[in-house]
Amino acid sequence: MPLQGKYKTARTMMGLTIIFLMIELLDELVDGVRGAAWPLIRNDLHLSYVQVGMLLTIPNTIASLIEPILGIWGDVGQRRQLILGGGVAFAIALLMISLSQDFAWFLTGFVLFYPASGSFVSLSQATLMDIDPTRHEQNMARWSLAGSLGNVIGPLILAGTIALHQSWRGAFFILALLTGWLLVLLWKYPIAAPSSPEGDTIPSFKDGIRNAIAAAKRLTVLRWLTLLQFSDLMLDVLRGFIALYFVDLVGTNSMQAGVAVMVWLGFGLLGDFLLIPLLDRVRGLSYLKVSAILVLGLYPAFLVVPHFSVKLAILACLGLLNAGWYSILQGQLYTAMPGQSGTVMTLTTVFGLVGGLTPLALGFFAQQIGLQPTMWMLLAAPIALLIGLFKVQ
Repeated sequence: MPLQGKYKTARTMMGLTIIFLMIELLDELVDGVRGAAWPLIRNDLHLSYVQVGMLLTIPNTIASLIEPILGIWGDVGQRRQLILGGGVAFAIALLMISLSQDFAWFLTGFVLFYPASGSFVSLSQATLMDIDPTRHEQNMARWSLAGSLGNVIGPLILAGTIALHQSWRGAFFILALLTGWLLVLLWKYPIAAPSSPEGDTIPSFKDGIRNAIAAAKRLTVLRWLTLLQFSDLMLDVLRGFIALYFVDLVGTNSMQAGVAVMVWLGFGLLGDFLLIPLLDRVRGLSYLKVSAILVLGLYPAFLVVPHFSVKLAILACLGLLNAGWYSILQGQLYTAMPGQSGTVMTLTTVFGLVGGLTPLALGFFAQQIGLQPTMWMLLAAPIALLIGLFKVQ
């Protein structure tokens, strides 16, 4: 039976789609709250820079070892249990974080949170892709829009709790309650594991490992996995360098650098919003090629023009043009691996381990040769996209 048939009605499919998008919104709300709350958390828990580094490294490293296994399990009949169980762990982790009074308890909360997010959020994305296999790019665009909204709203939630004379703990407690509410909504819906590519038989865990290894050897799958890592140079990696670039090289103050970051986020959010109707009219890969060409021309202009206002205008254009890169490439990866949506999570996590070293390498280069030449290295993103998409129809 086709996977769509397992969800029975359009109402069920719509309900699941909305809940999964809300789960992604929630996950990025947590990221937005945490990012804005770091100064408060550091002062309240008396954290050293070493401890902050540990908080940013240890949970992610542990999750990177666990999530590939979760992805394969998600393809061999354990999808519903993993998503709901991950949601329960997600809520418990947020509750632990909200109650933490020292570094050890706070770290424990995030060590639980990261793999819980992989099980709850990443497998929700995989299941969303299974609901309608003909609209991977469109549903990934909706997913990205939900995430962008979470990144913008998260700091506002923190500001609201502080305005009500609550600490950062109150914001995390609210997010824990929201997780519980989403779990109640999700509980009544069916969540089916994808069918095997060979038929309706669900493979064993060993079969899942073999299928993952076989998929990783396919040139089409390798193309999308590789391009996803390169595209991130113009997404999260560039975002991480924007404030430093404006302060250290352009000579702005911290407030102006903050404006630059907000311009990037705001136009990225607008781009995610506009991408959804655009993909109903234009092929995703066609848009991606044009976007990469435009970015290849605009990014050098951004680096060489001297005026702050002109740089902001070009940065806004870059944020708008880059918006669909992750959605389209990730959607193509799901399309290339029918019946293996959980394994997509496995392979993206494994490749992400390599890609995750990119900011460290760029930081090393910036220390050795300077930030300006390092910023030029990000041009590898549009160049790689144009090379990788050259013969793709």
